[in-house]
Amino acid sequence: MFNNLSDKFDGIFKKLKGHGKLTEQNIEESMREVKRALLEADVNFKIVKNFTKEVTKRAVGQEVMKSLTPGNQVVKIVHEQLIQLMGSNSFDVKFHDNKQNRIMLVGLQGSGKTTTCSKLAVKYRNNKISPAMVACDVYRPAAVHQLQFLGKQLKIPVYAEPKSKNVIKIAKKAIKEATKAENNLLIFDTAGRLHIDEKLMKELRNLKKLIQPDYIFFVADAMTGQDAVNVAKEFNDQLEFDGVILTKMDSDARGGAALSIKAVTGKPVVYIGSGEKTSDLDVFHPKRMADRILGMGDVLSLIEKAEQAIDLEQAEELAMKMKKNQFTFTDFLNQLQQIKKMGPLDQILGMMPGMNSKAMKNMKVDDKDLKHIEAIIYSMTPRERERPILINGSRRARIAAGSGTTVQEVNRLLKQFDQMKKMMKKFNNPKFMKGMKLPI
Repeated sequence: MFNNLSDKFDGIFKKLKGHGKLTEQNIEESMREVKRALLEADVNFKIVKNFTKEVTKRAVGQEVMKSLTPGNQVVKIVHEQLIQLMGSNSFDVKFHDNKQNRIMLVGLQGSGKTTTCSKLAVKYRNNKISPAMVACDVYRPAAVHQLQFLGKQLKIPVYAEPKSKNVIKIAKKAIKEATKAENNLLIFDTAGRLHIDEKLMKELRNLKKLIQPDYIFFVADAMTGQDAVNVAKEFNDQLEFDGVILTKMDSDARGGAALSIKAVTGKPVVYIGSGEKTSDLDVFHPKRMADRILGMGDVLSLIEKAEQAIDLEQAEELAMKMKKNQFTFTDFLNQLQQIKKMGPLDQILGMMPGMNSKAMKNMKVDDKDLKHIEAIIYSMTPRERERPILINGSRRARIAAGSGTTVQEVNRLLKQFDQMKKMMKKFNNPKFMKGMKLPI
C-alpha cells in the first residue's frame, strides 16, 4: 500500500534534510520531484498542481526558513497537506435504534461490491445490529449465488429472488421479510456494468427512491487509479453517494485513487479493503494514511489489529512462563497462530515506523516461513514440544519427513528456539539487568 510513493518521498526528504539551510531553489527542486512522484502514483494532475503550489507557498514562509530543522518542517507541511487532501477526519457511520437501517452499494462490475457487501455485514454485526444482505445484482452471472454462498458461510441472511430480474420487486419483498425477521440493517448489493449507461443509472435511481438508503457507498477498485476517480465523479453527479469504499488497497502500490477521490468528488473514503478475508475491511483514517506514506508507520492500526487478534489472558499467562523460563513449543505455536490472525506479515511490519519497502525487501518477509515453522511444530509429539531436549537425530529426521521440510530447517528452528530461551533467561537475571545502561 503506497509503497512506490513512500519510497520516492523517502528519497526526496532525505536529500532535503541534508541541506543545513533551505533556499527557495532547494524547495522548488524538491517540489518538482514531489510533483513527479504524485503523478507517477496516478494522482489527478490538477490536484498535484494545487498540492505542490500550497506546500511551496507554506515552505518558503518564515516557519521553515528560520527553523532549526527546515527539512523536517517541510515534511511536516507535506504531512498536513496530505491529511487535508484525503479528508482530515475518518467518516463516522451511525445507525438508528428505532428504524431499519439501509445501505446501498453501487459501482462498476468487477469492483468488488458483492464481497464488500459481506465484509460490511460482518463488520456491523453485533448485539444491537442484525444485518441481512439483499441480492439486487440480477444481471451478472452467479452474483446472486455468490452472495447466498457468502451469507451461508457467515450465517447472515440473504434475501434473493434468483429467477426474477425485477429489482424493485426484490427490494420490496426483502424489506418486508427483513422487518418480520427483525433485521435492522439491510445492505443492498446492486448491479454494475463494465461502463456507465443510462439503463443502469435509471435502475439505481429507482432503487434509491424506493429504499431511501441511510448511506450510499460507491465501491471502486483502487488499482484502477484515475479511472476509479473519474467513474466515481460520474456516479456522484447522478446518484449523490455518501462515501467511497476502495477495494484491493493491499495490492495497490501507487495509491492515486485514495489521494484523489475526495478532492474530485467531495466525498470521503470510508473504508479500504486490505485483503481477501471477510475481516479485511478497515476504516480509512487520513492521518494514519499520511503517516504511512511518509514512513512514520501506523501504530494505532497495528494496536487495533493486535487487540482483535490476541487473547489477553493467554498473553498474561505467556508472560509469566517467559519470566520463569518455561516457554515451550506449544506456547510458541499459540503465539504464531495469534500473529497470523492479525494479517499478512508484510502488512503488519508495514505499519511499523521506518519500515519502507526497501527495509521490507532486506528482511525477506514471507508468510510461507510461518507455515513451515507451524508444520515442523505440528510434526513433533506433545512431549517433544514440551521438552525439545529429547529431539535427537532420528527424531529430527522423522519431524522433517512429517512436515515436508529438511533436517536443516528443523535444526535451524531448534537452534533459534534455544537462543530465544537463553535470551529470556538473561533478561530475567537481575545481575544482567543491573549491568545494562539504559539511555536517559
